[in-house]
Amino acid sequence: MNKTLKKIGKGFLWGLGSLVTAVTTAIAGWIIYSKKYISHQLKMGDALEAERKDFQSKRAGLISYYADSSGKGTPIVLLHSINAAASAYEMKPLFEYFRGKRPVYAPDLPGFGFSERSNRLYSPQLYQNAITEFIQDVVGEPADLVALSLASEFAALASVHNPALIRSLVMISPTGFNPPRMDKITEQVKKRGSKNKLYAGLAVPLWNRPFYDLVSSRPSIQFFLNKSFEGLVPERMVDYAYHAAHQPGAQFAPTYFLSGKLFTPAIRETVYKVLNHPVLVLYDHDPYTHFEMLPVLLQEKDNWQGVRLTPTKGLPHWEQPHKTYKAIESFWSGLE
Repeated sequence: MNKTLKKIGKGFLWGLGSLVTAVTTAIAGWIIYSKKYISHQLKMGDALEAERKDFQSKRAGLISYYADSSGKGTPIVLLHSINAAASAYEMKPLFEYFRGKRPVYAPDLPGFGFSERSNRLYSPQLYQNAITEFIQDVVGEPADLVALSLASEFAALASVHNPALIRSLVMISPTGFNPPRMDKITEQVKKRGSKNKLYAGLAVPLWNRPFYDLVSSRPSIQFFLNKSFEGLVPERMVDYAYHAAHQPGAQFAPTYFLSGKLFTPAIRETVYKVLNHPVLVLYDHDPYTHFEMLPVLLQEKDNWQGVRLTPTKGLPHWEQPHKTYKAIESFWSGLE
């Protein structure tokens, strides 16, 4: 009996050792492949068919943006989401629809598109500052913000801290409406600590870019975009995201995002609830966030409105564009 157990134990250890060796070999092979055979300097065309300019922000570095100032009225600033391959391309339907009707601006947020992608601290405050300075120095007057997903949190922070710069805020599939957790302070500290550890693990130079290359591969981009569309994902959207993700320094901002460090804790309680601007939320189903607490906020705050656009999965301006335009224009007409 003992001999049998010993044989089983040896077999298990041998199998485990072989598995570890195989995994280690695969990881080492991918790191080498990433560094030698994956281009990180692909040619990236403009996301939008509009004039692209650069703005040097004091606190957020170089910000590239697209602009069409041929329209009249309150300027519109379109803010794309934060993900592994984000860019102003995500806001293309809205830019094309409103250009010529109103002045329209669509920046690449720090760490994405043609904006600065240096190895630095990326935080909600960095994006808040980028939005604030962009409106102050580029737009030059109060604007209507339209923000997608996590960028809604940054837009809300900018609105709370610099209210005179914003007339209204449209949030498309915003984050921050998950049910609250009755966490103790010590548990919240542990969560922050786990995010720091996760970031430290992901940011190791040896495998930071190779790991990002996995996340931003064409199959991966296609997989995650498929989850955000009821129908087919536009091929051009996948192609642009892939090129945008294969630029020097493209991994730095997404590493902060993937480790959870770009989300503001208790954003609903600490920021959304104190917003005094008119706010419109466009939503339906979203695989990456939830809206359980949105009805509560809509009841509590008279300045908040919500419109459900079905059937969509986080990108209604792509899948239900006319419903989206109508909802936004109706909201803005009520402000005049």
